[in-house]
Amino acid sequence: MAGTDRERRMMNEGPAVVLVEPQLGENIGMVARAMANFGLGELRLVAPRDGWPNEKARAAASKADHVIDGVVVFETLREAVADMNYVLATTARERDGFKPVLGPVEAGRSLRGRFAAGEKTAILFGRERFGLYNEEVALADAIVTFPVNPAFASLNIAQAVLLMSYEWMKSGLDDETDTAFRGPDMPPAPKEALHGLLDHLEDALSARGYFRPATKKPKMLDNLRAVMTRPGFSDAEIKVLRGVVASLDYFSPGEPRGAVYPERKARADARAHGAAGEQRGQGNEPDE
Repeated sequence: MAGTDRERRMMNEGPAVVLVEPQLGENIGMVARAMANFGLGELRLVAPRDGWPNEKARAAASKADHVIDGVVVFETLREAVADMNYVLATTARERDGFKPVLGPVEAGRSLRGRFAAGEKTAILFGRERFGLYNEEVALADAIVTFPVNPAFASLNIAQAVLLMSYEWMKSGLDDETDTAFRGPDMPPAPKEALHGLLDHLEDALSARGYFRPATKKPKMLDNLRAVMTRPGFSDAEIKVLRGVVASLDYFSPGEPRGAVYPERKARADARAHGAAGEQRGQGNEPDE
């Protein structure tokens, strides 16, 4: 599967996910997949409509077999949460009562802190059609609700589990802006390299009659410099651009694109200070 590394240790900790009277095996499987994506492994089912085990659930889990294999089925919600120290109930509707109401970020941090303290925790998710009954919410310590469109607030059960699983994972990061991998480290190039690119571009555009009328050339150059200095190009990016600009020197207006003039090519390569040669293998110059 794309993005899956079977050589790494499977994360399998954190709060239990409890599905109350889930109806479709496919939804249970997608819940298991969402849990595995973010390191949760304990799935409890309360009176699943189609019984258990369920092959449709395993198929929809997309290889999250460790979650499916570990499923425990209970007859009642009270039994499912009997060994828990702290329970959250998810709901999209405002409920009567005295329960604290948390957003998903706050809920994730609360679960993380309690997990670190050795407490057993669980998150309750209701039926696909209408969620949890009030008496089921009453078994929880607090409510979790998501900031969704009030005119269309109902979430698919797997989506709801995915959101809470993500907040659980994020709460354990040293930096909540962390990503699975990073882009290359590309510090800005020295100004000398950027000025060389601008001079090269000016000469190439002048040779092709770009600056017309001549009286407007200073202003056009100012605009060009403003555009080219905004991105903060790295050395590698400037080399790519020098290769592109060098290719402009191969041709003049009206010349066939397939033609290459040796003297013009030699001049372009020299002006690019070798950058064009570096780009040839990357498909950034005309074929010779």
